[in-house]
Amino acid sequence: MKHFFYHTTITGLAILMAFLQRPATAEEMSSAVPLELEKPSYATPWNRYKRWKKTDWKNYNNLRHEVPSPISKPQNVETPIKGNPENGKKLVADRKRGGSCLACHILPEAILPGNVGFDLSMIGAWGRSDERLFNYIYDARQFNPVTVMPPWGAHNIFTKDEIKDIVAYLQTLTKPVNFDLHNDNNPAARHEPTETRDNLDPFENPSMFSVDLGEELFATAGPTGKSCQSCHAQDIPKNKKKFTTWAATMPKFETRLNKIIGIEEFVTRHALATTGAEYLSQSEKNIALAIYLRYLANGQAIAISKSDANTQAAIKRGNALMKRKIGQLNLACLDCHGISANRWIRGQYLASTSGMYDHFPTYRTSRGEIWDIRKRFQWCNVSIRANELPPDAPEYGDLEIYLATLLNLDRILSVPGIRH
Repeated sequence: MKHFFYHTTITGLAILMAFLQRPATAEEMSSAVPLELEKPSYATPWNRYKRWKKTDWKNYNNLRHEVPSPISKPQNVETPIKGNPENGKKLVADRKRGGSCLACHILPEAILPGNVGFDLSMIGAWGRSDERLFNYIYDARQFNPVTVMPPWGAHNIFTKDEIKDIVAYLQTLTKPVNFDLHNDNNPAARHEPTETRDNLDPFENPSMFSVDLGEELFATAGPTGKSCQSCHAQDIPKNKKKFTTWAATMPKFETRLNKIIGIEEFVTRHALATTGAEYLSQSEKNIALAIYLRYLANGQAIAISKSDANTQAAIKRGNALMKRKIGQLNLACLDCHGISANRWIRGQYLASTSGMYDHFPTYRTSRGEIWDIRKRFQWCNVSIRANELPPDAPEYGDLEIYLATLLNLDRILSVPGIRH
């Protein structure tokens, strides 16, 4: 959407003509585009998700704050462990404990177990000592500092007595689970999810109606008496060609805000500075405009300019954030979508990073909601028990541009998406 950079001054017109020939650099965007720079782009005070109990995970890392979590020393336990195997059996299936053992491991009588970790159905025959099993559950980092297994005891998810009960149960397991080859309880028998629905068919994808709303909002006057169309009437709907590249070049580094901004935040700040309309991040209207602008660029390859130092630094930070262990479950983005990618965590398939950006905003059928990419980040944070950040957090911008640059020349925009 190069024509967001339209100005009525002679200088503005010169800049505009340059933009018609190539994507704007970060510096040019910052010098040419009117933006509201003082207000947050989201509703304040920030509220997590409606009807969700807000737990404060301040004692654990998040993407902004680092809280030391040293690897535990080996715990001394009296052996043989005298735990309650029946209670242990319940605990390994307790979904309220971060998914518990069945999220990643096959165990007897499991419903939709995962296969991120070993099949534990015969662990009692492996000859592991009670003390070793206890310490592995308590804090597996003692054995592998970069493990994807949460430190169940060290991070206070299970008590020591509960871990003893789990050990007692595991030591009873000596027979393999014999799955029916076509049983979905067998992760190896499940088919990799393949999206066959036409995401641009409104009968298949309810978020297609947001395209209509976005187009309507584009022509709706705000408090200043101007609409988006007041400056861009020459661009749509008659001549969409001039809008077919802008969305594919976002996000960009905004020097005045000293961070990466995506389309959603751009919509909020640009609208406030021009039409006076308040389209706060993750609101229905903001998402609709973001979908509409990307819809106009559908079919374009993701093409993020990496020529300036600020953008390069943001991509580097995003790469580091992907590897950062956060939350009570002590997981990094790449633990699920790199090391464990293309496997199952319970009944959910862990996709790789290569297909994570091009279809956002996306209709989530399991939630009946449209999510932008920032809400996807927030949801992941909450799922691993880390405090999430507001939608316009610089850290999310770094993650967004990192994921977008992974797709250069490989993926094309196809928005709005639809996923389960």
